[in-house]
Amino acid sequence: MWSKDININQVVEIRSKSTIYLGVGAIKKIEEISKKLKDLGISKVVVVTGKKSYIKTGAWDYCKKAFEENDIKYTIYDKVTPNPEVDHVDEATQQAIDFKAQAVISIGGGSPIDAAKSVAVLMKYPDKNARDLYEYKFNPEKAVPIVAVNLTHGTGTEIDRFAVVTIPEKKYKPYIAVDCVYPMFSIDDPALMVTLPKEQTLYVSIDAINHVVEASTSKAASPYSILLGKEAIRLVAKYLPIAIDDSKNLEARYYLTYASMIAGISFDNGLLHFTHALEHPLSAVQTELTHGLGLSLLLPSVLKETYKERGATLADLLEPIVPNLTGHPDESEKVFEGVKTWLSDLGVNMGLANNGFTKDQIDELTELVFITPGLEGLIQLAPGQGNKDVVKEIYNNSL
Repeated sequence: MWSKDININQVVEIRSKSTIYLGVGAIKKIEEISKKLKDLGISKVVVVTGKKSYIKTGAWDYCKKAFEENDIKYTIYDKVTPNPEVDHVDEATQQAIDFKAQAVISIGGGSPIDAAKSVAVLMKYPDKNARDLYEYKFNPEKAVPIVAVNLTHGTGTEIDRFAVVTIPEKKYKPYIAVDCVYPMFSIDDPALMVTLPKEQTLYVSIDAINHVVEASTSKAASPYSILLGKEAIRLVAKYLPIAIDDSKNLEARYYLTYASMIAGISFDNGLLHFTHALEHPLSAVQTELTHGLGLSLLLPSVLKETYKERGATLADLLEPIVPNLTGHPDESEKVFEGVKTWLSDLGVNMGLANNGFTKDQIDELTELVFITPGLEGLIQLAPGQGNKDVVKEIYNNSL
């Protein structure tokens, strides 16, 4: 059915540039990776991570041993927070430069990996800072090598060219998308993810769902992004409830990790639009808001809007969540209610109003969508109309 929405005369680009090690025990590959770094003449690295998870998961034990056995010296920057900020990136970059690091190793989920990508760029441009990078004041074409040890199954950042960092004083949460930040190597080991709390397990997987919903319906969508999207949603719908009930179920963690990985490839190719463009202002204004929760609150309303334009594709993609759709535009309300119920049943506290937002903030949020660097470009990739009226309607329907 989805093939009806494809314009065969549109030439699309297919991307996949990182080497990923996927599977239980993949963390042991850090030994092999360390040897390859050493062969490249790299003897000093900066480790960019959060405060606890790199130790709690056991990932650091393997990394530390591999570095020491290969005579790779390291310095650790462990101050990255959820929704990392430009000052974190600048601080980590200075630490790396002072140490004379030659590569960046990130251990963590999306926030540490995105911060690490930014550090890797700025190490090559010491006259620039993170605000310059995220306000598009220069176009980076190089970065030091990046190795990502991924600890969550949702962002896909371990396999793509994207990174997101917040500029707090402007309430901006922009992104960069540059080829030089593809990780050289990444590790996706489900055994490192069994300690993820229930809420984080839920929200990171919903992030992956949003990646493929957007990548499969954007103006840059291709059969490749849609194929990956269909499989990602099938896997998340099947294995997310299992992982929520049994956090240590390695089969569930494996397939959620794989789903997140292929979702990362999907949106690296098909790009994003409404949900991410509208979520970034949410977590920029309310910095404690989890990115995946913000996406959850917006997803039903975004689907209601995009189903009118990409019903055939979404009927295929959403079959495991809202079965028996035909793709007719009149089903947009059914999709809205069906996905909202699915999210609620999984444990999401639906409604922007139930999560600290008010109707009075809609104008500010809408304005941020159109002034935050890069976000208006995502809106223009959305099917149908990408304008302020549509953005306001999505926010209002999400209250």
